[in-house]
Amino acid sequence: MVDLKETMIYEKLEHKKVKCGICSQRCELKPGQKGFCGVRENMGGKLYSLVYALAVDVNVDPIEKKPFFHFAPGSRALSVATVGCNLHCQFCQNWQISQEFEKPFGKRYLPEDLIKKAKAWR
Repeated sequence: MVDLKETMIYEKLEHKKVKCGICSQRCELKPGQKGFCGVRENMGGKLYSLVYALAVDVNVDPIEKKPFFHFAPGSRALSVATVGCNLHCQFCQNWQISQEFEKPFGKRYLPEDLIKKAKAWR
């Protein structure tokens, strides 16, 4: 089951169009259109997330695995993955997950659940 959640970062335009502000693509969408990421959709002049509270994977990883490994060497990071991506990298290791736009999937994780996990793994 998908929980539709209106996104917070977008601009309403004329004729029920919206301009997404989540990433640098800045997609301008007519009603019924999805963004480049495949997981944001204009529904009646409002922008909704199609993957709200759906995590494909949740892991605690060493910070050294991440692009910001110099930030806090020796610490851990809570990684949360969802379907959808604003990049379409040819050799992406997560292609099957990131580019699955037709049927978003994942395990239900409310933001509060993720906060509890992060605190427990601290």
